Amino acid sequence: MSAALVSMKGIEKRFAGVHALRSCRFELLAGEVHALVGENGAGKSTMMKILTGVYQMDDGEIEFKGAPVQIADTKAAQKLGISMIHQELNLAPDLTVAQNIFIGREPRKWAGILLDDKKLNKQAEQLLKQMNLDIEPTSLVGSLTVAKQQMVEIVKAISYESQVLIMDEPTAALSDTEIEELFVMIGRLRARGVGIVYISHRMAELQRISDRITVMRDGSYIDTVPTKETTVDRIIAMMVGRELFHHASSDTLSQSREVVLDVRGLRRGKTIKNVSFQLRKGEILGLSGLIGAGRTELARAIFGADPIDSGEIYVRGKKVRIANPHQAVKEGIGYLSEDRKRYGCLVDLDVQSNVAISSFREFSKLSWMSKASIRESAEKVVENLKVKTPGVHQQMRNLSGGNQQKVIIGKWLTKDCDILIFDEPTRGIDIGAKSEIYKLLDSLARQGKSIIMMSSELPEILRMSHRILVMCEGRVTADLVNDGKLTQETIMQYATRREEELYA
Repeated sequence: MSAALVSMKGIEKRFAGVHALRSCRFELLAGEVHALVGENGAGKSTMMKILTGVYQMDDGEIEFKGAPVQIADTKAAQKLGISMIHQELNLAPDLTVAQNIFIGREPRKWAGILLDDKKLNKQAEQLLKQMNLDIEPTSLVGSLTVAKQQMVEIVKAISYESQVLIMDEPTAALSDTEIEELFVMIGRLRARGVGIVYISHRMAELQRISDRITVMRDGSYIDTVPTKETTVDRIIAMMVGRELFHHASSDTLSQSREVVLDVRGLRRGKTIKNVSFQLRKGEILGLSGLIGAGRTELARAIFGADPIDSGEIYVRGKKVRIANPHQAVKEGIGYLSEDRKRYGCLVDLDVQSNVAISSFREFSKLSWMSKASIRESAEKVVENLKVKTPGVHQQMRNLSGGNQQKVIIGKWLTKDCDILIFDEPTRGIDIGAKSEIYKLLDSLARQGKSIIMMSSELPEILRMSHRILVMCEGRVTADLVNDGKLTQETIMQYATRREEELYA
């Protein structure tokens, strides 16, 4: 077995009376990918912030390469060779790759008066070559893909001769191809003896990339297990400590059930090509396809966020013209964007304001806003959707991703929308919160709400959908009944069926 790079034992941390970490432990070996998992609030980030010097532990001990260490701040961690790559990348888009890698440490000439750009670019080029990366050191970081920017972050960490690299949700914004590139790079780091802490909610990734998995729950250490000797179900059971939602209601939807949304021949440029489908009352319609298939573009067109070139939309049998989101909402259509913080909610406002924001007219009386009615509606959303918050005056930014999603759903329910479009409803939230969102969607369908759910995760589509619409390059390639026999392979066959193959 490799030597331990990091050993953390008996770690305690309190914040204003909150016992965030209780006698926690963690070990990382040289050349190991060690996954750290747990629901939001489990203590993963706090544990790693102690290791990187952001927080100071109240009790416990940390050893680095077998010797006790005190990590007083981030510079001390960096000096030891401990670096963290956050989910939100910390790069300057208007600077070059080389400038980002060596920012604050640029080589100089003429007695330190001038920056030595030639030497800067040469050093960056050497580091990039060491990792077999085809990235020009003079390229502006803002011109790179998210995946390439992530590679630059890793090279920056390597430039500090980091021996411990902490990756927080590194694949959250990456395509499948980009994830493969990242995994190749992780393999190179592992071969060099770098120890990697890998934080992710994606179970399939952990099975593939990690050597061991440590599980945390409610600020406590639960267990560390070899990845090859455990199952996803066991990991999830340790993470949540409760029963998970497994499948949407299997009630067969009758073909005679009311059609609430009928889309006919929708077209928009090259992104939506003659798309037609129907959505029935109480149905969860899964919308599947690879990146670039046109799923989000279709949702935005139906919601009036983007104009269409041609086509017709019928809501409950009536032809409607939806030129903007306001008209969509008037027709009872709500849309939850995949980018909830940018388009779904106002993070600087409180829960009750976010619940009421689409229904202010309903809450106004003689030009006065009824604060009591807003508070009452928000409290009802919090209670019915089981939103975890100290109260309706809590700022949205202080809620977990799953609870933010619930508030956004509550916003559309308050507006009494009965056609709900969810674009990646569980992106970036943990497995326990996903289970709660699944239960909520199933409950809404049982109440007669009609749901279009887009997801890049095929197991999620199969778990939740009564019917699955598959898209490829702007076209619908299949409309499949989810009878329990449908497989991921079948969906992928249709998701990769290009136009020339449709008519072959």
